[in-house]
Amino acid sequence: MANFGTLNWSILVGYILLNLLLGFVLSKRVETAEDFYLGRRTTPWWAIGISVIATYVSALSFLGGPAWSYSNSLAVIAIHLNYPIVVFLVVTLFLPFFFNSGVASIYDYIEQRFGPTSRTVISIIFLVSQALTSAAILYATSLVIQFITGIDVRVAIVIVTVIALIYTMMGGIAAVIWTDVIQAGVLFVGAFIIFFALLEQMPAPIGEVLADLKAQGKTNPLDFSFDWTAEATLWSGVIAMTIFHVTVYGANQMMVQRTLAAKNIGDAKKSFLLMGFTAFFIYFLFFVLGILLFAYFGGREFENGNTIILTFASDYGMPGLMGVIAAAIVAASMSSLDSSFNSLATVSTVDFYQKYYRTDGSPEHYLKVSRIFTAVWALVIIVPAFIYVDSEGSILQTLSKIGSYFVGAKLSMFGLGFFSRQTTEKGLLVGVAVGFGVIWYVATETDIAWPWYCLIGGTVNIVVSMLASLLIDGRQTEWSEYSITGQQRKFKEQGLPEKDNGWYLVPGKVDSVSYLLLVFFALTLIFLYLFEALI
Repeated sequence: MANFGTLNWSILVGYILLNLLLGFVLSKRVETAEDFYLGRRTTPWWAIGISVIATYVSALSFLGGPAWSYSNSLAVIAIHLNYPIVVFLVVTLFLPFFFNSGVASIYDYIEQRFGPTSRTVISIIFLVSQALTSAAILYATSLVIQFITGIDVRVAIVIVTVIALIYTMMGGIAAVIWTDVIQAGVLFVGAFIIFFALLEQMPAPIGEVLADLKAQGKTNPLDFSFDWTAEATLWSGVIAMTIFHVTVYGANQMMVQRTLAAKNIGDAKKSFLLMGFTAFFIYFLFFVLGILLFAYFGGREFENGNTIILTFASDYGMPGLMGVIAAAIVAASMSSLDSSFNSLATVSTVDFYQKYYRTDGSPEHYLKVSRIFTAVWALVIIVPAFIYVDSEGSILQTLSKIGSYFVGAKLSMFGLGFFSRQTTEKGLLVGVAVGFGVIWYVATETDIAWPWYCLIGGTVNIVVSMLASLLIDGRQTEWSEYSITGQQRKFKEQGLPEKDNGWYLVPGKVDSVSYLLLVFFALTLIFLYLFEALI
């Protein structure tokens, strides 16, 4: 612990105290459960957008991104190429449904479209998958604390949980968003310091280093092979992982909840558009760091790849750098943990406690219950975090594998709700059950790479759900009001305004700026091709 030094400790402790202070200040504005969930809908769009970015980037990307490309190559960026397409679909199809409804839980939509049992099922899926995701993030951060201080990894897990829990319980979603803004700044300062320090420490001029990496097959970002057993190909990234990330951003309470705190539909959409235009640069930076670290260390093997970037920072020896890196990774972790705690508490309170146990409570009562659930979930995720301690691969890769088991069900439930006239609740639930069975078989009995699980699971869910619906309930003659077609018909028949300040309120209508996302996606492919070609 002494090796960490007074300066580094001052930076880390000062950062933590700043977060706690901000949570305390914002707690003064939290009087009801709705304030806790939605922050009075006064948060500016750019803060929400930065919060969205910080939440998904997290410590997993800071540690696991470089570890992943270090052990594989720059081709792993294919998994994260799809954000412009993903955001295009989410702001066009998902956000109008959720924002127009005024609900705190996005799974309220599933009940309106299919029924209460479906809402309960998808809420349970969210709670389980999000708890496992949060545990992975918690574990990633504990590695940092252990590496720099020598504290046992399990003790570190408890410490980080308590810190994130305190300010989340105090300030609710507003504290989540505004601390995320600070955390994003700290994270990217740390990343750029590492990047420029690494360029300075290269064993040869950067041109020679990249040429050598190219000769070793480490710089090719676009793998056009049709190999179902390969994780990172252009096709798995653009097809399978687009579906994966659509569910992450469009059917995930943790992500969507902060956009519901926006002032209007335009601000909600702009907050996601910010992610669509910036995610590529963020992940490109992290994965390039990985291949440059490969050159720096000469391909040396590490007992745990997630410590590679920490080892470099320690070797570099810049005063205060380990403090900044520690703060950056703790910041990244907390930006995800606080969002997770808040969304888990929201779903637990709104979708279960308020719906099935006490329907007539006061806003103050539900606020108290939400804070209790926040503490409960913080304790729960410690258990799987302890289990992750024994893992050795990239934690970002591990997290993505875990998520891939659940996205098929989320995809089918929302996709069929939007686009299917025939699907009924009973048929949908049959499809979800069969889909999970198929994914389990594919994962345990075949060599198919995990990015394809979402496409396979989603396809099975959709086909079985539609067939089961026809067999159980017969053919449906009317479109649900909560389908895309039903919503467009409702707006037309009732003469409702299609736009609010130039932004579409109607699901399925494309805002003109969204087309730029598709142009941007094409430009990123061109950039990656030229990057490899010109080395």
